[in-house]
This record gives sequence, C-alpha cells and structure tokens, in this order.
Amino acid sequence: MTDRTPTDRARRIALLGAPIDMGASQRGTLMGPAALRTAGLATLLESLDFEVVDYGDLSVAEMGDLSDRPPERANHYREIQRWTRVLSQRGHEIAQTGALPIFLGGDHTLSMGSVNAMARHWQERGRELFVLWLDAHADYNTPETTMTANMHGMSAAFLCGEPGLDGLLGDDPRASITPDRLDLFGARSIDKLEKELMRARRIRVVDMRQIDEFGVAVLTRRVIERVKASNGVLHVSFDVDFLDPCVAPGVGTTVPGGATYREAHLIMELLHDSGVVGSVDIVELNPFLDERGRTARTAVELIGSLFGQQITDRQTPSNAIAPGE
Repeated sequence: MTDRTPTDRARRIALLGAPIDMGASQRGTLMGPAALRTAGLATLLESLDFEVVDYGDLSVAEMGDLSDRPPERANHYREIQRWTRVLSQRGHEIAQTGALPIFLGGDHTLSMGSVNAMARHWQERGRELFVLWLDAHADYNTPETTMTANMHGMSAAFLCGEPGLDGLLGDDPRASITPDRLDLFGARSIDKLEKELMRARRIRVVDMRQIDEFGVAVLTRRVIERVKASNGVLHVSFDVDFLDPCVAPGVGTTVPGGATYREAHLIMELLHDSGVVGSVDIVELNPFLDERGRTARTAVELIGSLFGQQITDRQTPSNAIAPGE
C-alpha cells in the first residue's frame, strides 16, 4: 500500500493547532496558531488549489495524567506529556484521512507528538520517515544533558528514541526514527553535552558556516537525495528561529546570524519541487514578541513557497518524484 503527498494525490491539507508554551522559558507561543491563521495561512493554501480543512486547536482538558515518575530535569513534564499523547493520537488519525498535516505551534515540544504520529503512519505503510529540523538549536538534549530542563530542547532527541523520556507516551505506540534520518539545518547554538551526544550518534548537522560556504541549494538537495534513495517521506519541522532575528523577531530564543529571507524561500522551493514532503510543523512563533505580525506573515509566505507559490510559471523539474512513485 502506498500513499503520496498532495503534489500527486488529493491535494488536501489539514491544519491542526497545538497552543503549547510551557516547553520553553518564554511564554507566549500558545498564541502562535491564531497568529498563523490571522496571517492568512488557509487562504494562501486555498489559492494554490489545495482543499484545506482546519481542525482547530487541540485541548488536553480531557487527557488524564499517567502514573509514571516524571524525570527530575524536565520542566512541566505532566502538561507536555498530555500534549504529546493527544498530538500523537490526533495527528495519526488525520494522517489516515490522506491529507497532509500541518501542525501549528506552539513551542517545539509539539514535534514529540507530531513526528511520532507521522513516523507511525508511514511505518504502517512500509515507508521511512525522515525529518528536516530547520532550527537555530539542535534540540538534542535529554534530562541528563540539559542545562535548562526546558523540554522544547529535548524534542529532537525524543523522536530519535533517546532515553530519559521513555514514559512520555504511556502505552501509546512510540515510533522513533533512527538518528541517520534526522538532518539538523541552520544550527548555531548547541550545548556542550548535547554536542557530545550528537557526535556519538553521528547526527548530521548543517550549521551556518556550511550554509555560507556551500549554499542552501547544495545542502538541501543532499537531504532530498537521501530521502528519495530510500523511497522515504520527509517531515519538515520549521522553527521560526531558524531565520535571522532581523527577518523573524517574533521568537523567544533569537540567535543572530540565521538564514536570510531568500535562503529560506529557496529551501522551501526546492523541497516543493522534490515532492517528498509529507507533513510540516511550524513552531516557536511568539506573537507577543513580534512586530505587527511580521514574523507570522513571513512564516506563512515560506509555507506558500513550500506548497508551490512562485512568482513566475516555472515548470516543476522532471526529476521531482512524489513519494509512492
């Protein structure tokens, strides 16, 4: 059984909001989903001839606590555990409909649930999920390595099956990816112990120096080629702090020297042309820190490029093969 991305199937996109902000030290990302909607995300996607279904924002009000023992260094573990479980469950259900899910955050702990949902979905179909982590930070800490105990810095490690948060999903299926299917892109702030763990796992990291030296086109195509070689599907986890703060000021973890507006658009355009993208996160948008909605509008414009918006009627390259072909 094979599934395809909207480039080759029903062209349906599902929006799902996850207003989480306790995974970070700076509160305010719970307003992110509303800001992305206000900036016209659904309208833009519909203008690109997608059928868009907005499932609204998730709630964890009815999700009970589990009885596992919280790790000592994992702030707000119980709340994030509830969010991870409901996101994994709901994301998997939405993926089963054949639509391409876009998860609207919320801080980056969202990905603990969204990536698990998508990895589980594609494993059931005999496909491998790859993850492109567009982020200023590696987010590869564990409760043992973390300096802050903030769980948004543990999300990439969790999705790769690192120990320390083993009870986060309770009895729900945990569908981890192998570290060789994770690409960290745009990193410029990595903790010491985190770096040592990543080196031990041989995690691929494209930092800003590599981007300066080789350019985003070469480096993005390398990711795409690996996904295609395995007949895989790509999940794009887009943290808006991947962008330089002068482009995207509305984040709580700004790090100077990030991707430019044009570099980010080129990445999205290349990913669209590849036909390998099967799901997306948009995370860490903090409207409380934004300048008149500038960061939200930029994020929406970038998602437009990811789904085919272009200035000229450029033909999609003949080597763009959708998953399933």
